[in-house]
Amino acid sequence: MSKKVLITGGSGTVGRNLSELLIRKGYEVAHLSRSQGKNPKIKTYLWNVDKHEIDEHCIDGVSIIVHLAGAGIADSRWTAERKETIIKSRTESIQLVYELLKKYPHQVKTVVSASASGFYSERGSEWMTENNKPNNDFLGHCSVLWEQSVDEAHSLGLRVVKFRTGVILDKNSGALPKMAAPVKFCIGSPLGSGQQFISWIHIDDVVNMYLKGIEDENLSGAYNMSTPNPITNTELTKAIAKTLNKPLWLPHVPTFILKLIFGEMSEVVLGSTRMDVKKILATGFQFKYPNINTALKEIYG
Repeated sequence: MSKKVLITGGSGTVGRNLSELLIRKGYEVAHLSRSQGKNPKIKTYLWNVDKHEIDEHCIDGVSIIVHLAGAGIADSRWTAERKETIIKSRTESIQLVYELLKKYPHQVKTVVSASASGFYSERGSEWMTENNKPNNDFLGHCSVLWEQSVDEAHSLGLRVVKFRTGVILDKNSGALPKMAAPVKFCIGSPLGSGQQFISWIHIDDVVNMYLKGIEDENLSGAYNMSTPNPITNTELTKAIAKTLNKPLWLPHVPTFILKLIFGEMSEVVLGSTRMDVKKILATGFQFKYPNINTALKEIYG
């Protein structure tokens, strides 16, 4: 089988780290992007999802597609237009690729796609397994449409793996720098009640799980992508402060303030999602950083 992987959204944090890992493992990596990439080891094919344009040669020799494309959930306030953009960037993008697979001969056998813990969204302290139903809020609705669009690969006879991703901890991108910044200035504080659960995962475990999804043909369907040990917002804030050797002085940021500032998007930081990962553990996957203190210690050196 060909060892060529095509990644949508390859310029993001997960895409960059996964690309580097795959290249070290001997894979040929290609990206679908709106602009040419700078890594000479990665072939970039151009597409424009809004204009329904895609380089038909992007699937040449490809055996695995990794779908990571999608507008940032928390990049701007959730207007009706922004919500539509968030959904279409995840659904119409993969449909564009599938149209090529229907039209031209290809070697694609597997699609490995991102999904999100937002599938479950606000669930308090209840443990969420892959069998739980989605929430009926925007995050749940978006995740359902996302997964449904990816699942159309079944009609093409392809193996499909979907990772419902929690909060990715990476030093330079995502949620962690935003949480760490006020802590560094000694004004860190838990958000809302602070009791909402965060299903976090170290970036190294993220890319290793994607590699597992690519290489282990026994994997199929949805898997929760999170540490085995979710913690509350208060616990995470305290762990960051401890790792950075900084005090926490301020009281919790009130829920009404967060809702006033972010509107409906406050669900991202106020929602409580506690994901169970027994399903991925049963495949033999081993977490490198299952505990928050070791994860933060590695990230901050």
